Amino acid sequence: MKPYRIIYMDAFTSEPFSGNPCAVLPEADGLTDRQMQLIAMETNLSETAFVFRSDKAMVRVRYFMPHKEIPFAGHPTIATAMMLVQEGMIPAQPSKVMIDFEFTIGVLPVEVHVGADGKPQQAIMTQQKPSFSHVVEAQDVTGCVGIAKEDLIDGAPVQVINTGVPFLMVPVNGMAVLKKARLDLSRFQSLTMRLGVDAAYMFCLEGAEKDADAHGRLLSSTPGSEDPFTGSAVGCMGAYIVQYGLLPRQEFAVEQGHLIGRPGKGTITVGGSAGDIQSVTVGGCAVKTLEGVIYAPN
Repeated sequence: MKPYRIIYMDAFTSEPFSGNPCAVLPEADGLTDRQMQLIAMETNLSETAFVFRSDKAMVRVRYFMPHKEIPFAGHPTIATAMMLVQEGMIPAQPSKVMIDFEFTIGVLPVEVHVGADGKPQQAIMTQQKPSFSHVVEAQDVTGCVGIAKEDLIDGAPVQVINTGVPFLMVPVNGMAVLKKARLDLSRFQSLTMRLGVDAAYMFCLEGAEKDADAHGRLLSSTPGSEDPFTGSAVGCMGAYIVQYGLLPRQEFAVEQGHLIGRPGKGTITVGGSAGDIQSVTVGGCAVKTLEGVIYAPN
């Protein structure tokens, strides 16, 4: 069995053992699809990132959940970008480094800010221009997630949004609603299958800490542990907030994971205006917690 270097990064945090963990294989050339899927099953994290040489960008990345590959994801991108600069695989430049990532969905830039000490401070990823699709009746959702219609933000639709991966956006009236949400899994799976999404992102316009503009919670149709911080979903949330004028600005501080003991923080910047959103960027930090070797299965 061939050994491959593996690094664990906690994303959307500067504190080890918080935020969202991601396993990154920084030199994955030679691995087959089957080997990558088995490695992702072995790490058993929400995503494992595999980094390859690319003829279209500075790096090519592929992301695997324990049960399938996904075309794009947020926290593995933040984790991988921070790791590449931290480990010297991409040299640090004064102030910032621009890294083009080749995803399955195409090439997108990631900006890594570098401190005076030459160490990466945060990564900012550009997501796809948002698309707004299915609007869902409130009663179709509330029964699936254990809340009432009155718990939803009045006048704000429950809608599928995509900035790389589609999520059902569920805006609610406060942290108390997030805390009480409970899935009726079979009903929820029927809903997500009908909509062509894997998860709903429930969010409110307050946080556990005073400087937070929003706090989110990922409700997944896949049974198992809850995702601590979902970078692709918070990009969709940012686009939603601007599209429907829920806050009077276009830069937000967002939290996730506090309700499950893995607090994470990130930033969202939305370019454009309601009806004409041109860009969504999501930023966060990441910290290394583990490094070693994994042996690719034959």
